[in-house]
Amino acid sequence: MSFDVARVRADFPSLGAGLTFFDAPGGTQTPRPVIDAITAALAAPLANRGQANLAQRNADKIVVEARQAMADLVQGDPAGVVFGRSATQLTFDLARTVARTWSPGDEVVVSRLDHDANIRPWVTAAAASGVTVRWADFDPESGELDPGQVGRLLTERTRLVAVTAASNLIGTEPDVAAIAALAHAVGALVYVDGVHYTAHALVDLPGLGCDFFVCSPYKFLGPHLGVLLADPRLLQTLHPDKLLPSTDVVPERFELGTLPYELLAGVSAAVDYLAGLAGEHQDRRAGLLASLAAVQEHQHRLQRRIESGLSSLGATVYSRAARRTSTILFDLPDASAAEVAERLAGLRVNAPAGHFYALEASRHLGLGDRGAVRVGLAPYTDDVDVDRLLGGLSTLGRLGVEPAPPRTLSSR
Repeated sequence: MSFDVARVRADFPSLGAGLTFFDAPGGTQTPRPVIDAITAALAAPLANRGQANLAQRNADKIVVEARQAMADLVQGDPAGVVFGRSATQLTFDLARTVARTWSPGDEVVVSRLDHDANIRPWVTAAAASGVTVRWADFDPESGELDPGQVGRLLTERTRLVAVTAASNLIGTEPDVAAIAALAHAVGALVYVDGVHYTAHALVDLPGLGCDFFVCSPYKFLGPHLGVLLADPRLLQTLHPDKLLPSTDVVPERFELGTLPYELLAGVSAAVDYLAGLAGEHQDRRAGLLASLAAVQEHQHRLQRRIESGLSSLGATVYSRAARRTSTILFDLPDASAAEVAERLAGLRVNAPAGHFYALEASRHLGLGDRGAVRVGLAPYTDDVDVDRLLGGLSTLGRLGVEPAPPRTLSSR
């Protein structure tokens, strides 16, 4: 079924502000059905979840439905869905918990391709436990992370491998399944940052083969919170810090305090909205499959237009991996990334510059802590948006942008 971007755009109130949004990797705009679901949850009787009265039952129903929605989105088990304030918070919490099973001399593997939220929690936990950190480097020329490079770091002392399913900086989608197979062969757990990936692909947890998967609904049209998914049998073996009276049931033992019920209602609405982007389906997973395929086709076409335009402007593009999301990191000749972003913002085009917390990746690309300009696409991005972006970039040379220091692709 064809993808009707005009129909989709009509569902986003914020698009009426006249801005052009290429900042989706940092968080998407919110469609009306998600806003309405959050409002409806707050307007209805609501209390701590339970079954004694309507307010309690409303809260419980919201939680159960949100766990099922996330399970459908990623092909997971609703009993293994953990909600938290953010993916970063969930990763830090889990890292402290998992680290209790480590001993001095054990090892963990992290990737320089990752957002710091899937690096620093493990580095911090390793330092506190006397555990060695091994670094998997990606190729700065191609942007690829070779599973073999990860495999060469693994030993019988490896306890966990942390890797991204898609780089939020340059879009690279590593072969997570291959990495997971190598890690499991030495008995290591695999923690996957799917925050960027979930916004661009239909997640198949069994296919990825990871033990833990984390994502953020606000990256895929939902509200601001984080979600951790795992096999509930694995979660049963872990014992996080918690309040004495709070339940020890999984997954609730990992959720500290009262959940944000209104946001969970928004999560369910966001998944349902995604499932209906290419038409209605009786089965939510089938709808997600059709919709995300249609969105990918739409975004890849726009991506090709942008990359062609950047090539004509002589831009250096760092997003080069064979398999990548519709996220483009680039520099223009004789223009600093910060100035480019500022000038575009003045033209009401949101395309920010920086390292976007993928600090190790930015440094490995030779960009230091400055980073570059990032353009990311969302389901509501259309050809007019691309015209505005490329038109704005083409005028920068006439706006007096100051030259930037020379940069190279190599980290050496």
